[in-house]
Amino acid sequence: MAIAYICLGSNLGRKRVNVRRAIKLLSKKKDIKILKISSLYETEPVGYVKQDWFVNACLMAETNLSPRQLLNTLKNIEKQLKRKKRFIRWGPRTIDLDILLYDNLRLKVKDLIIPHPEMHKRAFVLIPLMELEPNLTHPTKRKSILELLANLKKSKRVRKLA
Repeated sequence: MAIAYICLGSNLGRKRVNVRRAIKLLSKKKDIKILKISSLYETEPVGYVKQDWFVNACLMAETNLSPRQLLNTLKNIEKQLKRKKRFIRWGPRTIDLDILLYDNLRLKVKDLIIPHPEMHKRAFVLIPLMELEPNLTHPTKRKSILELLANLKKSKRVRKLA
């Protein structure tokens, strides 16, 4: 069994509901056992900023799926939740599910990079991850999530939701 960390985000429609529905759909998968779920956070958009703020969360799961199988599972859940094809990079979406980490694996293939190549630059990823596992070490940066967060130069706003 592997431990995977997944980031969830939504900024279209009923954002909190979208994230919670994605978590519920993941929890129903027989090959995935959710171990921890972070709080929900309202986060300022990154990249394309002319859009609504996001609701983000991270979760920690145990799985016997390969990284490719896990990615396919996440993509199928995005389709179930009516995610449309992106026309704007980092643009609006009903749901976005990304594999952040998968054990200490380092993988770089056409459509899957683990660890996620942008995670160490994003407060909306690091803050919920810190809530789950502050001493978790990034496999290539060799720093804890807490250290990565402390080293962020510029950070978009992230607010914990009640």
